[in-house]
Amino acid sequence: MLGQGPLHFRVAAALFGLASIWALNRCFVRLRRDRLLADTPLVRIRSAAQGYVKVAGRASPAGSAPIASPLSLRPCVWWKYELAYQERDDKDNTYWHTVERAASVELFALTDEDAQCLVGPINAEITPSTRDIWHGSRPRPQGPPPPLSSRLSSGPWRYTEELLSPGDWLSVMGELRSHSELDDLNSAVGEKLRQWKQDRARLLARFDSNHDGQIDAAEWEVARAAATREVQSPHGGVSRIRVISQPTGTEPYLIAPLSPERLEKREKLLAMAYFLFGLCGVVLCAWAIRLSFVLGGNAT
Repeated sequence: MLGQGPLHFRVAAALFGLASIWALNRCFVRLRRDRLLADTPLVRIRSAAQGYVKVAGRASPAGSAPIASPLSLRPCVWWKYELAYQERDDKDNTYWHTVERAASVELFALTDEDAQCLVGPINAEITPSTRDIWHGSRPRPQGPPPPLSSRLSSGPWRYTEELLSPGDWLSVMGELRSHSELDDLNSAVGEKLRQWKQDRARLLARFDSNHDGQIDAAEWEVARAAATREVQSPHGGVSRIRVISQPTGTEPYLIAPLSPERLEKREKLLAMAYFLFGLCGVVLCAWAIRLSFVLGGNAT
């Protein structure tokens, strides 16, 4: 019996089996996603019906100017960052401890040949067009990342920043909702304020004028006025144009700086990689089981 073999081969067989099951499951998930991408036609924003859609276009700010990334202060339409500090354990082994991470939640615009819509990045699976990792001696970098030739500089702090920039060509798959769901200006302003409240640190930095860590009634009125200006601006009219956001069903919400064809190709390649990984796990699991039987039989 398998239980008569050496313990480490039984454990190895179990681990290889679990790894292969996980990889093959991910393979089937990617294949289903690839099928969904292929079956969802690319549509123009102007003619797109409400529901799950695939659109492509150029990214641009929803307001009058791009937002700035927190670490490098570069203009962008979406950012994500992580700050990590190098620490040592009792055995003098070094490891990176994540101190802070955040991602922007502000809407940005997507424009194709004849129309525009807004895209909400919350809960989206976003592939950045720019990803930089660099090091320094302070908790915050003192500017943009250095050139590649000098990026190997040492320091106890590691900065990771991902961006989508104005002008990036993006493919987006998500649920398109008509502006008619935002009944009036107050609803549009409320939606904008809800988006801002998702990032409390940024909200405080922008509107906490007395720096007490709270948004009081007067400061909230300032925030509401700013939200009103944005939704009434030509580029930020949440109440006038449609919004793509997270689907209410189980469909993936994807934002990637790839053409729809390359997005489908990526899913196929990932499915193949998971399949090969799972196949290797099956082979190694069978090898460990066989050795367990052989060595177990020899022991008897």
